[in-house]
Amino acid sequence: MKQALLVFVGGGLGSLLRFLLSKHLNTLSTSFFWGTFSVNILGCLILGLLTGYSLRNSNFPPEYSLLFATGFCGGFTTFSTFVLEKHQLLREGAWLPFLAYLGLSIATGYLFLWLGFALSNR
Repeated sequence: MKQALLVFVGGGLGSLLRFLLSKHLNTLSTSFFWGTFSVNILGCLILGLLTGYSLRNSNFPPEYSLLFATGFCGGFTTFSTFVLEKHQLLREGAWLPFLAYLGLSIATGYLFLWLGFALSNR
């Protein structure tokens, strides 16, 4: 029961922060989904930091992974919204923004995940 509560609390906090950041950042442009892009990239960085740190430190409590990695990052990142936004771009025939958003999201997401691992190994 404690594990489920940790995931629940982390997920709620991650979802709330995603909502607040997305609401603010999506006002920057009507042609690009800055909010979703930013939280997904930031989520990759946080997940990389947490995972890298936990792999390096055997005393990292597994409860922290449930709270932050599974809960917070799971609630914070928005893959389903990411896919929906790609679908919207395709329906509008916006192939170039579709390809740019897709490629940039995957490449930058991987880069920030790697950066999180690298920073956690200092």
